[in-house]
Amino acid sequence: MTNDKQPVEQISQPFSIDALLPKDMARKVEEIGIKKVNLDFLSMSALSVLAGAFIALGAVFATVALTGSAALPWGVSRIIAGVVFSLGLILVVIGGAELFTGNNLVVMAWSDHRFSTAKLLRSWVIVYIGNFIGAFSTALFVFLGRQYTFAGGSVGATALNIGLAKVNLDFIQAIMLGILCNALVCLAVWLCYSARSTIDKIAAIIFPISAFVAAGFEHCIANMYFIPTALFIKSWAPDAFWSAANLNPANYANLTWASFFINNLLPVTIGNIIGGVWLVGNVYWVVYLRKR
Repeated sequence: MTNDKQPVEQISQPFSIDALLPKDMARKVEEIGIKKVNLDFLSMSALSVLAGAFIALGAVFATVALTGSAALPWGVSRIIAGVVFSLGLILVVIGGAELFTGNNLVVMAWSDHRFSTAKLLRSWVIVYIGNFIGAFSTALFVFLGRQYTFAGGSVGATALNIGLAKVNLDFIQAIMLGILCNALVCLAVWLCYSARSTIDKIAAIIFPISAFVAAGFEHCIANMYFIPTALFIKSWAPDAFWSAANLNPANYANLTWASFFINNLLPVTIGNIIGGVWLVGNVYWVVYLRKR
């Protein structure tokens, strides 16, 4: 007989393959958030570097998908790029890694006073730096592999044009696009908490991630790959590449390290935090966990 004083959460439930309901998802996010912020430095750092590399691999895939897509309608080519870019978050969620944008959801446990502000900020700083190292290193490896020369330099031309478009955003625009992006990224991660299987998680990821890429929203970790790749090509690609791709280096004058950090990475990071923390994490905390 069940003890009447036993908390409802502790009563054993029959096995079920049904997806978790939102209230149970919120509790799961909270408990996993506590584990995430309490990871030791080495584990957190290693998993963060992996996540940056995973997102970069999705960006490599998307760059290839966009190359030579001029014959397709703009929206169709963007949708294809979004679907293949989903590889990045699939690797993060299923392979296991710490992604700064998705980890904005740990604010739900912080709002419940399950850990201190110092622990929250420690986690975010370590993960953000680790993501940068992973994405930046992948960009360097891809450049040294001369992948930009593929398809007669068309892959490099696509990478350059992606980077240039991102640094030409104005500050407020970049913040807004960052907000919208991470609302979708965190919703993708949120939906994964309902999943019972690997296939469930993949299905939950593809549509929100495809939507943000197709819509042209901005993701700070992806941009840690996209823009450095373009900068490496601009700075170090030989003259033969520019001739083969029929490109003029003067057209990429705005593509600089300063514009990367100031025009894109800073405002997009601010927007990603707002979108993940305030439009997803804290909303679900208010709805499902606040009264606890």
